[in-house]
Amino acid sequence: MNIIILGAGQVGTSVAKNLASEANDITVVDNNQKSLQILSERYDLQTVCGNASNPSILKKAGADDSDMIIAVTNSDEINMIACQVAYTLFHTPTKIARVRNLDYLNHNTLFAQEALPIDVLINPELLVTKYIENLISYPGALQVLDFAEGKAQMVAVKVTKNSVLYNRKITELPEHLPKTEFRIVTIFREGEGIIPDGDTIIQEDDELFIISAPKNIRTILKSIIHMERPIKRIMIASGGNIGLNLAKLLEDQYQVKVIEIDPNQANNASQSLKKALVLQGDATDAELLIEENIEETDIFCCLTNADEANIISCMLAKRLGAGKVMALTNRPAYVDLVQNDVIDIAISPQQATIGSLLAHIRMGDVVVVHSLRRGAAEAIEAVAHGDSQSSKVVGKSIDEIPLPPDTSIGAIVRENKVLMAHHDTMVEAEDHVIILVADKRRVPEVERLFQVGITFL
Repeated sequence: MNIIILGAGQVGTSVAKNLASEANDITVVDNNQKSLQILSERYDLQTVCGNASNPSILKKAGADDSDMIIAVTNSDEINMIACQVAYTLFHTPTKIARVRNLDYLNHNTLFAQEALPIDVLINPELLVTKYIENLISYPGALQVLDFAEGKAQMVAVKVTKNSVLYNRKITELPEHLPKTEFRIVTIFREGEGIIPDGDTIIQEDDELFIISAPKNIRTILKSIIHMERPIKRIMIASGGNIGLNLAKLLEDQYQVKVIEIDPNQANNASQSLKKALVLQGDATDAELLIEENIEETDIFCCLTNADEANIISCMLAKRLGAGKVMALTNRPAYVDLVQNDVIDIAISPQQATIGSLLAHIRMGDVVVVHSLRRGAAEAIEAVAHGDSQSSKVVGKSIDEIPLPPDTSIGAIVRENKVLMAHHDTMVEAEDHVIILVADKRRVPEVERLFQVGITFL
């Protein structure tokens, strides 16, 4: 696939990294030559320096033959104009744009084909906000992923010695979680993915990816993780877009405090929020945190644009007694460095965003993609089409499907019912099949399984 990425910032770089490793022809456009040089030295791709919305620059980048344009510059306006130019002059089939300003997004008619012809709108701030909300709603989870419009969910949890699952075989788990249908799709142990079988013994520090219907997820988490206290008090450091949107989502359910160092943003937050308390101050100020009873705070989220400030604030809050701390981390290298030992959860905006882009790039009818383990693995929702003659999966049981190594089918969503995938479970046409690919390099093989043969009409 010929793909043009407009913007070599954090999102553009993350997208380029993911797509360049999948046999795509990638061209990145940016007006910063240094950023482009770094990209071209690290990845197999082409670069063009210039204004991303300029017709001559897009032509130079190969827009005449491109299958897709992904506009993720720091300017909403440039992203929107670039998609308009790509549609009008080059007839680009698929146009994806990052639009952050909610004032644009609140007017759907702006993005009709006869107006601004953008096929997919991406708002990283809203995606990250929803991601954090899910983590708060399911205490103890490292990730919470939705499939089939929320009919199925996958959670990632870390096992401790206090867990009911510790040192038990997979076959023993149903007696400890009776009347609860779920499946452990994969286990990450010391960084390596393991597809478990019935004899697999769960060890301390194992990271489990568990899939089930949403009604079961809380029961599963309560059994695995012993929470010392219920979640009541949340402190959010940052009154910017993400922090403010998160506070709006949470203020009716929890006692929320927002700390913002900038007086103007603090004032804006206080006027926008109805119940949350807004404080103008520095989240790295120990005296302020102590005055605001940080030791009684159940979750502390630091969501500023400065990675180092987020990490330091969370370390301080944890030392002063906060229950759980979450830090927004724009640099992927920081995630592995600080999560677990220093920070309970390091949140990568790129990881929360990349899945919504990949779902529109994957072959076969892939409708949802979630990036896992900092991009090393993926959870995919694919729709099975055709019949037993034209499809490699329809009419076959799970153990008959030639899945690549390090890959497992966790569940099937059939109409409104979530079916746990067992070896004899049959796949039917129009099933939504949820697959975990522990080694991302196997994704193309999974995609080919869900491509329908020429006999299907």
